[in-house]
Amino acid sequence: MTSQIHTFLRGHRDDIVDELIGWVRLRSVAGVPEHEPELTRSANWLAAALRSTGFPTVEVWPVEGAPAVYAEWCAAPGAPTVLIYSHHDVRAAKDELWDETAPFEPVVRDGRVYGRGTSDAKGQVLSHLWGIRAHLAATGRAAPAVNLRIIVEGEEEAGSAHLAELIEKNRERLAADLVVFSDTLTWRADHPAVCTSIRGMVMAELEVYGPRRDVHSGAASGPAPNAAVELSRLLGALHDDKGRLTLPGFYDEVAEPSERRRAELAALPFTEQDWLERSETRSVTGEAGYTVLEKLWTRPAAEIISMVAGDPVGVTRSAIPAVASATISIRTVAGQRCDDVAGQLRRWVADTISGTVDHRLTVAEETMQEPYETPQDLPALDALAAAVEDGFGVPAGRMGNAGGGPAELLARELDAPVLFFGVGLPEDRWHDSDERVSIDMLVNGAATLAYLWQRLA
Repeated sequence: MTSQIHTFLRGHRDDIVDELIGWVRLRSVAGVPEHEPELTRSANWLAAALRSTGFPTVEVWPVEGAPAVYAEWCAAPGAPTVLIYSHHDVRAAKDELWDETAPFEPVVRDGRVYGRGTSDAKGQVLSHLWGIRAHLAATGRAAPAVNLRIIVEGEEEAGSAHLAELIEKNRERLAADLVVFSDTLTWRADHPAVCTSIRGMVMAELEVYGPRRDVHSGAASGPAPNAAVELSRLLGALHDDKGRLTLPGFYDEVAEPSERRRAELAALPFTEQDWLERSETRSVTGEAGYTVLEKLWTRPAAEIISMVAGDPVGVTRSAIPAVASATISIRTVAGQRCDDVAGQLRRWVADTISGTVDHRLTVAEETMQEPYETPQDLPALDALAAAVEDGFGVPAGRMGNAGGGPAELLARELDAPVLFFGVGLPEDRWHDSDERVSIDMLVNGAATLAYLWQRLA
């Protein structure tokens, strides 16, 4: 079967690329009203691809501005039922910042497909489709060896605000013994690793108000409060000189990584030079006392995603800004709860900000995501590790995922453990210009999934 799966996928390599290019051309940007028609077209494109794969039940579920796609193929009595989760929406892209191609005019160069969504996450969804096709071709089965259900949502990049409601309405149809979550990275093309954890996320918007209106600096400079200065001072106090967050109580529930976890991460091939080249991050910073991989996957973090004040575009008016704003992203880890972290942030801002200005802190509670760890004794975890070795031809390591996602929500609401599998790489430039995916990763990922269904059966 090993030969048959790889032979099948190699023979369809160009078809995989062509399908991905056709899907990526649809500008299915999340959270932008003018792109809602493209999100609908993207959902219908996927629905057609699922039908052509053989799924007897395929539906497009209406969600406000961002339809989800559901499919079901349950023809294996007594076998496990697996729910595959991913998303078809993509991040916004600024065409003028892309050098390889326009974001929605995908091209193939040097073994990669360039375009928005090629890796995050349309390529990952297509690896699932081709994995199912390879599984059927290699086994000669008329239906998969496990019962498959698929939910591909259309608002993950906007925080999955309606996913909980969608699950509540369709709980019986989404019921499964196992969830396979495909919106993650693996470590390296030549050293794949099974992801066993993701961090949680709390997003907040902080606005600081100085003068009652923008004031000419020549008239009030000196005695007038400056919103940009106060916001900068506040954000500068968010971390101490050891790289730790200064929110009181923030680390109270954060456990140290276990010796087992430290050993797993230390076993991954890593050099600082390789990391800096692939991540394009210039230098290593963060919490002192931990390795780069421990910081990424076992420790919480906070980032300032955006800052706006004054006249960022166009000719300056030489005015003291009345308003300065920043978007804060906090990544949480096991032991922390998003509600607690949101409360810690609110108290810290209220206690730290100067009395010379006013402020408003808005926490996006509807998009908060809790961290999740796959149970270490889950038999499916060993099955996935073996399938990765089958698909890539090398043993699989263990890793985490620095980003978040609705894994904990799926596990809690469906009462099923979550297994992570993704074909993205750190160098794929998710959310950035010139996003790309390795064609070899798509093919090897599809092979891995073809083996996984047989092993889970």
